[in-house]
Amino acid sequence: MAYGIVHHFPGGTREQYEASIAAVHPGEGRLPDGQIYHAAGASPGGWTIIAVHESKESWEKFRDGTLLPRMQQGIDGGFPTPPEETPVDLYKVLP
Repeated sequence: MAYGIVHHFPGGTREQYEASIAAVHPGEGRLPDGQIYHAAGASPGGWTIIAVHESKESWEKFRDGTLLPRMQQGIDGGFPTPPEETPVDLYKVLP
């Protein structure tokens, strides 16, 4: 079952997003294994990222194996604090 994550970075900027995404995604225009959708943009009070993974397990593998280790190391120019996170057990995902 598809699994969604919404991350909101209070005070976050496009520049911080670009630095962060470059550090955790496999390349420009490419998604990590198991991720099937990614959207990001300015939102009230900061920056929001929406990601959909094939499953909760896929999300946890990316989070624990790539995302958290890189953020804990620090990403030059990236988001300085962890996001506010909202998990979503998705009922339906349309193309």
